[in-house]
Amino acid sequence: MNLLPQTYLLGLVGLLSIVAVVVGRQLLRVRRDEARLIELEQAGAAGSRQASDLYELGSVQLRKRLYPQAAASLKQALKRANGEPDEARALIENALGFSLAAQKDYEGAVRHYKLALKAKPDYPVAINNLAFAQDKLLKSEEAADLYRQTLVLDPGNTTARKRLKQLERRLG
Repeated sequence: MNLLPQTYLLGLVGLLSIVAVVVGRQLLRVRRDEARLIELEQAGAAGSRQASDLYELGSVQLRKRLYPQAAASLKQALKRANGEPDEARALIENALGFSLAAQKDYEGAVRHYKLALKAKPDYPVAINNLAFAQDKLLKSEEAADLYRQTLVLDPGNTTARKRLKQLERRLG
């Protein structure tokens, strides 16, 4: 009978410890993003804007949900990505498409996802994002085909599997 309060307290301390670790990790992640954002913005003011730095700045801005600023940074990265490999160009185009989709500019997002796929045809993240944008534009058949294509390239993609099931239910 005496063990019940001790067990309760141990469980409570354990639960609070887990919560403290999760909150601490989130806090460190936010601080790291903030510090990197400040560092990249200051480097940009100094004028050392390479495509990779602009892509990194845009990525941090996306994580911070600063979508208009991220779109501007990623557009600048595209302008400076002339000598970059196709894979880097695909990453930038996909991130720009994501930024536009987050601002509900699905047509612009589709354009950039297609450019990402032009640079790297077997890019499942871009195909998945393109499917999402097509679905938002009410092109459900195209979206379903794209989700199927994503699952061929990445069979473990739970997002594509879930969205495809939803589309198939809607389409009948």
